[in-house]
Amino acid sequence: MRDQGSGPEREPDEAQRAANIRESFREAFRSEADFVARAPGRVNIIGEHTDYNGGYVLPAAIDRTLLVAAKPMPGSRTVELYSVNYDRWASFDLDNIEPSTDKSQTWSNYVRAVAWALADRGYIDVSAMHGAQLAIEGDVPRASGLSSSAAIEVASALTFTRLAGVEMGRVDLALVCQRAENEFIGVKSGIMDQFISALGQADSALLIDTRSLAYEAVPLGLEEISYKLVVADSAVPRSLITSAYNQRTVECEQAVRILAPLLNLGRGAQLRDISLAQLEEHKDALPEMLYRRAHHVISEDDRTLRAAELMRAGLGKDDNMAQFGKLLYASHVSLRDDYEVSSPQLDMLVELASEVPGVAGARMTGAGFGGCTVNIVQARHLDEFQHHVIDQYRQRTGLDGKLYVCKAVEGGTYV
Repeated sequence: MRDQGSGPEREPDEAQRAANIRESFREAFRSEADFVARAPGRVNIIGEHTDYNGGYVLPAAIDRTLLVAAKPMPGSRTVELYSVNYDRWASFDLDNIEPSTDKSQTWSNYVRAVAWALADRGYIDVSAMHGAQLAIEGDVPRASGLSSSAAIEVASALTFTRLAGVEMGRVDLALVCQRAENEFIGVKSGIMDQFISALGQADSALLIDTRSLAYEAVPLGLEEISYKLVVADSAVPRSLITSAYNQRTVECEQAVRILAPLLNLGRGAQLRDISLAQLEEHKDALPEMLYRRAHHVISEDDRTLRAAELMRAGLGKDDNMAQFGKLLYASHVSLRDDYEVSSPQLDMLVELASEVPGVAGARMTGAGFGGCTVNIVQARHLDEFQHHVIDQYRQRTGLDGKLYVCKAVEGGTYV
């Protein structure tokens, strides 16, 4: 992946990064790491705010990753952590895993959360575990909507299961990481981020049914038709904990509680069980705001399934790419107007992208309230995209936006 914020850069060399974190571990702990776990960030191509409503998502794991170098410490009950990015230390006791209230150590809470969730679910027996030393380094942009939190969770889960000598299925691993974020960190996220970080496949997006957890690898096929998957970072950080993200989950639940009895839906009904026609039929039963929230989720599920159909058929055939791009733009409008999770900066990035020849489609990606947009751009127009979108954005906002040209990669592994 290239960081286009200041011009093209070479693709990251993962083998070199693995060697670098081993060296960082050596410098920090004066010993050699036993292994290195990695997990990628993700970009969601379409299907936003549908995962906690039991709907469909279409994310891709990207070549921005989180690495953990690790070594067990026999006889110790302490997990020692060193963050290469922050140049900071933290530690926690395996017999008392609690969040740190020290603001300089909040990055460590994701590691603590995963250890807690694995133990609480009985996947690892912490009483039989040794302590460990962990060095952590990542190049997933933080607070950008590319899911650096899921990357550290999945990499941590791979680390602790290996330290404990435990094998876990990847779906179970993703579910444990989601629980860590929901209950330990306090963000009511759906399963998408952890799922794609754990189960991503190279050169593909995953169509995930977030209720059944059935998934299908759908080839992107962008390289063959000379298109690129480009992320534009607004340089406006967002925090799911302090944003209205959790409030949106409540609003969706409220809409279902009103609609389910009217439609004779059973217990456990979610917005994915309701069609647009049914929503329109009972529109007057909902407060206007709840109607708009439900309209986004239900229409976004439909857009996601249609996008996957176009990808299966091949985006290079007929006018499939044009139709695909229209779905991305429609998703953004819905997120902006019905779900109200966009921002002036994200709207500007999408508007600027739409003015560049060779841009098939663009939309905000991630939870919103800041972060990034995802764009499908013809390779020959990348320079024009860089100059028009990022330069104009800087001139208008004073913010140092960046571009990341991404590739879809496999999910978490050991390197």
